[in-house]
Amino acid sequence: MNTIFRPDQAFHPTDLPDLDKRAKPEQGQREKNGKRRAGARALGLAVVAIVAGLVGFGFSGKSSRDADAEAVLQARLNAVPSVRTLIAKEEDAPRMIELTGNMAAFDSATLYARATGYISKRNVDIGSKVHEGDVLAVIAAPDLDQQFAQAKAQLVQYEAAVKQAEANADLGRVTNLRTARLVAQGWSSLQQGDQDRLTAESLAAALAVAKANVAAQQAAVDRLEQLTEFERITAPFDGVVTSRLIDVGSLVTADVASGTPLFSLARTDVLRVQVFVPQAFSFGLKDGDPATVTVSELPGQVFHAKVARNAEALAAGTRTLLMEVDVDNKDGMLAPGLYSIIHLQARRLSPIITIPSQAVIFNQDGLQTAVVSDGKVELRKIDLELDNGATVDVRNGLKPGDHVILNPPANIANGMRVQEG
Repeated sequence: MNTIFRPDQAFHPTDLPDLDKRAKPEQGQREKNGKRRAGARALGLAVVAIVAGLVGFGFSGKSSRDADAEAVLQARLNAVPSVRTLIAKEEDAPRMIELTGNMAAFDSATLYARATGYISKRNVDIGSKVHEGDVLAVIAAPDLDQQFAQAKAQLVQYEAAVKQAEANADLGRVTNLRTARLVAQGWSSLQQGDQDRLTAESLAAALAVAKANVAAQQAAVDRLEQLTEFERITAPFDGVVTSRLIDVGSLVTADVASGTPLFSLARTDVLRVQVFVPQAFSFGLKDGDPATVTVSELPGQVFHAKVARNAEALAAGTRTLLMEVDVDNKDGMLAPGLYSIIHLQARRLSPIITIPSQAVIFNQDGLQTAVVSDGKVELRKIDLELDNGATVDVRNGLKPGDHVILNPPANIANGMRVQEG
């Protein structure tokens, strides 16, 4: 409650409100607020001190790390790396190559009928071993036999006609001689002389015709005789029957365009192995070079052979040269159609240096290799003759005795100092 003082009233200090009592709460509140602000300032100062300490420690750690990294880098720059090397050696020995090949019979033939008729006898089957001249089958061809008999009889007629023509020619010649003497003596006319002379010439020409008929008929007889011999199907060479296409009673025809196939024969005592040699090796192989042949199904078996012949021309599409390797097969271990591996020794046209593939560097500068010379690295460009996978054949860029670095480091450069480990 507020106290109102009027002027007509006397003022006494006791009449004032109790200000001390009213100020004490406000003063306590101010003291509490002051304490809070003081605590906040102390806490802020502490946080600032801690942050400052951490920042200072970070700067100190970074400086220390930078110094350590610089020291490590300098140590790496000053260090001489150790590398493994290989001494390059020149090679001029023949290169061993392996190529796939297909075995084929040295000789093979399919026998066709040359006489029309029926199979009256069959002596062989597939797998039969035969020799040259053996009778494989017999064809019964009665029509052909009759034609042959008729041709022989007609030949006899022509031969008789020749004898008749010879007699007539002799008579004409004798008559002409007599008439010629009578004409010369005047006992015969010139007309009779000319007639007898021309008759003798006509009879001589008839004799020539008769002899020509005999020759023509003899050729026909020989032809039919040859055809009748084809009634007996014989083996053209030593070999084995690989297919039989007829049986007893089969009708076969001797048509040139659509003749009936009878048997297939193959000579297997010697086999041809056909192999396609890449251009890179074709210059190093010649006829007569030794070779060996292996078959995966016959482990441990090695068959000796030789290069027998080649096509003398590379295939345009594949740039390969067809070669044939002859393999002796008298023991019958091999068969036509087998897939095999041919081992050849190809001569080198010039010496090469073989290094591991891990020594080759491939980058924007092409193919290179690193060589140690007087303790320093020398990068050299190389030309490869052949990539063998694990190794490569170097044609140019290296010399015998060079120390080639194996697995060169990624930062290798010309002039870098290294030591051989």
